[in-house]
Amino acid sequence: MLVKGRKVSSRGEEMAPHYAFGPLEDDAIIKHRLLTRTTTTRGEPPLKKLQKKFISLALEVDKDADNYSVCEKLYKAFLQEITTFELPLLKSKAVIDANLREKDNFNELQEGLHRQILQAQSDIEDLKMQLEERKIERQQKEECEAIRKLIAMQPPRSKTQKMITELEKEIAILEAENTAGSRMLELRKKQFSLLLHVVDELQNTIEDEQKSLAEELRLAMEEQRNIMEDPSGGMEAMAVD
Repeated sequence: MLVKGRKVSSRGEEMAPHYAFGPLEDDAIIKHRLLTRTTTTRGEPPLKKLQKKFISLALEVDKDADNYSVCEKLYKAFLQEITTFELPLLKSKAVIDANLREKDNFNELQEGLHRQILQAQSDIEDLKMQLEERKIERQQKEECEAIRKLIAMQPPRSKTQKMITELEKEIAILEAENTAGSRMLELRKKQFSLLLHVVDELQNTIEDEQKSLAEELRLAMEEQRNIMEDPSGGMEAMAVD
């Protein structure tokens, strides 16, 4: 028998329940009670009562005394006990048979439901495929209708061809202008390169002239300084002159 209990802490909080027996032990106890027809912890088990009746009858039969009436009485009590013990067994058998029939019916029902589920799943997949096909067909029809409307909005072929011819002429003119511009640009590049070369040469010439003038000025200043530093030499130079 499964015994449950609750332990309350000092603060009055409810604790987790305890079990006197585990699940395996509980199953073993239930199985034993079903076999021995013991449904309650009170009173004597029916199988033990039957055993006592049989032992009493066997002991009385083994006696050599003239006790037929007692034996008959014990025998009737034993038969009564057997009948009492047999009735619950018959009821249990009937319940077991009914349960087995219910189980078979349930299995058949479950198999039928499983088949129906599989069929429904198959039908759903087929419907999904049909839905996808319908979506694709509708999309194609919408695209075709959009293309048809776009084509209907376009001008006639003759007008389109005329526009293409005019555009080709404009493209040819633009290409010619582009070629002329490219040639002019190339000429301007060459002229600009020549100008840069001339400017570079002129700059180098100016720098050389500036260096030459600076060198002459430096020599003149040194000569003047030498004359000023040597008065006698300067006078002699003046006399000689």
